[in-house]
Amino acid sequence: MRVAIRVDGSVEMGTGHVRRSLSLAHALRAHGAQVVFVTRDLGLDSGAIIREEGFGEVRVLPMAEGRGEASDIPHAHWARVGQSDDAEHTIAALRDAEPAWVVLDSYSFDARWHDAVRGGLDCRIAVIDDLADRQLSADLLVDHNVHEDHRAKYAPVLQRKPRLLGGPRFGLLAPAYAESPKYVFSPQVRSIGIFMGGGDAPNFNEKVLDAVIAAGFEGAVEIVTTSANPHLPRLRTRVAEREDTTIATDLPDLAGFFARHDLQIGAGGGATWERCCMGVPSVLVVAADNQNVVVPQLAARGIAAAADEPTVEAIANTVRDLIDAPERRRELAEKARATVDGHGAARIAVAMLADTLQVRPATQGDAQALFDWRNAPENRAMMTNSGEMEYAGHVAWLERVLADDDRRLFVGEVGGQPVGSIRFDIEDGVAEVSLHLDPAFHGLGLGPKLLAAGEAGSGAGAFTATVLEKNRPSQLLFERGGYTRTGPESWRKDAA
Repeated sequence: MRVAIRVDGSVEMGTGHVRRSLSLAHALRAHGAQVVFVTRDLGLDSGAIIREEGFGEVRVLPMAEGRGEASDIPHAHWARVGQSDDAEHTIAALRDAEPAWVVLDSYSFDARWHDAVRGGLDCRIAVIDDLADRQLSADLLVDHNVHEDHRAKYAPVLQRKPRLLGGPRFGLLAPAYAESPKYVFSPQVRSIGIFMGGGDAPNFNEKVLDAVIAAGFEGAVEIVTTSANPHLPRLRTRVAEREDTTIATDLPDLAGFFARHDLQIGAGGGATWERCCMGVPSVLVVAADNQNVVVPQLAARGIAAAADEPTVEAIANTVRDLIDAPERRRELAEKARATVDGHGAARIAVAMLADTLQVRPATQGDAQALFDWRNAPENRAMMTNSGEMEYAGHVAWLERVLADDDRRLFVGEVGGQPVGSIRFDIEDGVAEVSLHLDPAFHGLGLGPKLLAAGEAGSGAGAFTATVLEKNRPSQLLFERGGYTRTGPESWRKDAA
């Protein structure tokens, strides 16, 4: 499957959109997709950033002159071109690629762009967003920010009903974050890390450095930015003036940086989820209007601390308070780590590639995965036999199933990623169906794909299933799969 990603970076908007799109691109490629990027030259060489990550197929649209057409979209000016022109340019750039999906990570375009590109390329549209400030016409919508009710948030702007993946469970992090060593808590703040985004046009880095000095912190400070930062020469001068203060630019990922400091200070953008994944206590500063919602919510939930205002005094007060409160920092670190597991991009990739799901016969090598799925509390809660199984008993059961010619046990995979299992116990040509999804991939639309693929490989002439009355998701799964209810908890389907 070919997937195209349309994303831009500039000094004004920073590099966050490019970075989170790259995280998704890595996950898509890891699951078997071919990825092509489309980006516009907005004075920042986003094409080079993308190529450095190993994605050589990049279509660069020419630099646009001016600020673009008049628009009711709040961030339309970031694109520097009208969205009808951009849609036309994107279609032309991708016509030969024939993508099944086009992913758009831009606040500058709305439903008119989505519909134009969908129609022009006969593809599905995935939108990465967190603002809900314009009309959207997406087949898949991703918002990895915290919110009480993502469906309510987007209800006023949706022109079609997309699959909505909302919350930090879908944090778009680079592969390094899931596997890298996490921050190890220290009661003493020995060093502080500062990252205010890749562009930092307002020069928040210098303001935060002033705040750290005002807070009386005398330990090591490391600032991370990029060569796109227009204030880099001045920032280097300021860093040279303070002892034990360093600056790093253009790091391939920030996992190590976030893990090696006892306190992080940063903008409330996408890097927030990277800090959370590394389990480091953080002070968040609202550096852009779109961060005014997520930052207070994270602070209210005790996931991060937040400066009351983006001023030197307010930041200094927050930093000083945290330095003097080790137990609060420990609590922030623990809650942050529990919020993001680093596998969000993989979940999104699996959701996009669900149509490629295939089944294969299970083997003894699948014992641990099958055991984990079967014993997961969220799966057991919907089973007729909800007791927890012991591993030795599970292994013996698996041996019996694999040796029985009247039983078929399959593992479903998307791009080589095991996502669940389905079993058919066959008697007189009728198969009783039982399936489990990996809880890590719940809510991605995999159930119908697993059911259909398993049925096709079972060789059975009819199918039955037992579904608890409280298990509405499974009832819908079988109903949509062509099954008919034959009793309060019984379902049946005759093969065509």
